[in-house]
Amino acid sequence: MVSLITFAMEKTSGLIEVFKIFQNIESYFEERNKDQSRRLILNQVLIISAFTFLYGIVMGSYHSFLQSIVAGFKLTFLFYSAILICFPSFYVIQQVLGSKMTLRQMVFIILSGFVLTSAIAISFAPIVILFQVTGGNYHFLQLLHVLIFIFSGIFGMKLMVDALKFACEKKVIYPHIGVDVFRIWMIILAFVGIQIAWNLRPFLCNKTEEFKLFRKYEGNFYTAIIYSVQQLVKPANSDQDIEVKSESQKQNNTKSQITDTTLLKLLNKHYNTDTAITLTIRRK
Repeated sequence: MVSLITFAMEKTSGLIEVFKIFQNIESYFEERNKDQSRRLILNQVLIISAFTFLYGIVMGSYHSFLQSIVAGFKLTFLFYSAILICFPSFYVIQQVLGSKMTLRQMVFIILSGFVLTSAIAISFAPIVILFQVTGGNYHFLQLLHVLIFIFSGIFGMKLMVDALKFACEKKVIYPHIGVDVFRIWMIILAFVGIQIAWNLRPFLCNKTEEFKLFRKYEGNFYTAIIYSVQQLVKPANSDQDIEVKSESQKQNNTKSQITDTTLLKLLNKHYNTDTAITLTIRRK
């Protein structure tokens, strides 16, 4: 029992250490042995995995339990795949520019940015749940999730830029031009994340649709956002247009029915008149 409590306390202190780094940028560059570095990186990975999985569950819960579990795994995969795809280019470019930062320090900084991003995103979960419970529109929730990721991503990227600036100005182990290059790299990272997310869709599925592991249709992320905005702006007008059209169509149908009936009466009257004239001639 004592050993379990000790283990839990050690894990808790390790997780707290991850968040303490946000308050002291210099802690990125403290001397750590391999065990301490490995433990810190592991704690960062655990926090990112937990927060992204939980937020994915919140996203998918709008549709069903199965969709929420799948969305949790998808969102976690999205974060780590973006890191694994983009980190090699970041590391190579920094070495070419003459950076003296170690590989562990770069990993600390990048993962810390993603820890902050996922932490801010999960903090918005109660707001998302509120809109889901109170009957939030599907397209509105789509845009809400996009705005949450943009907002949290800005803070995560700012944290990474501040850490690199500190390494440049205080520690003199990072080139000045490297900060500007890193900003460009973050833009590339964002586009990579968007592309991966588009291919992993749907995270949030409409209630009227059946469960789908992956969705297949043409288009891209940007046209989907524009379409969602249009659906939020035009629903009331479109409904009114549909009602007006249906009413006018009913009136037109009624008029056509009246016209057809009148025409038939005239034809019948004309036919009866012609028949009477023919019978009179024959009698004569």
